[in-house]
Amino acid sequence: MAIAAALLLAGCSGGTEIDTGNGKAAALTKEQVRKTLPDGAAMTGWKESARPTTVKMDKLYRSAACPIKDNAGCENSRFYGASTFRRDDSAAAATFLIIAYDSEQAAREAYDVLWSYYGKRAGQRAKPFSLGPIGEKRDARSGTPGFHGEASTITQARVGTTLLWTMVDSTDKDKNAVTEEGARDLATVLAERARQAQNGHAPSAAL
Repeated sequence: MAIAAALLLAGCSGGTEIDTGNGKAAALTKEQVRKTLPDGAAMTGWKESARPTTVKMDKLYRSAACPIKDNAGCENSRFYGASTFRRDDSAAAATFLIIAYDSEQAAREAYDVLWSYYGKRAGQRAKPFSLGPIGEKRDARSGTPGFHGEASTITQARVGTTLLWTMVDSTDKDKNAVTEEGARDLATVLAERARQAQNGHAPSAAL
């Protein structure tokens, strides 16, 4: 959540194939990245905490998006975006993040570098779980890193020229508030919206 907050404050294997007609996934524009992020209309059962926001990647945002030595993983990145939600019953919070690169190769090379950081977010004892056929590469972990054992999930996927994350956190001790199935649904929506944008269509995937 701190990553998304920094962005929003400062700014106010196999799987789905990308079909762009020329065999290459498109590098997204700033506006396309913003529209790829789910909004309130796409998130049935959730309320927007912060509207989708996208910024041009610069030194400040590389530090937020790629907080690794020398900001590794942000090479050839173009834009950084985030949107955040709270479930209607206030039992969970969700954050979507996107880093858009100038090529599929750049996104591919950044994948493992950034998962080595983001994959730790669900806690030291987090366990991997399957996302199914989402993107060209994907990973997911679930754990209970909260002070009182609150549940959390983190997913990462590569769809063409983008790397995508969904982060879901329980806001209380109800461990059933955050589930692997729920995280999978959110990751699927984000991945499909990224695919639609890279195919030149308006993102429309929703829960």
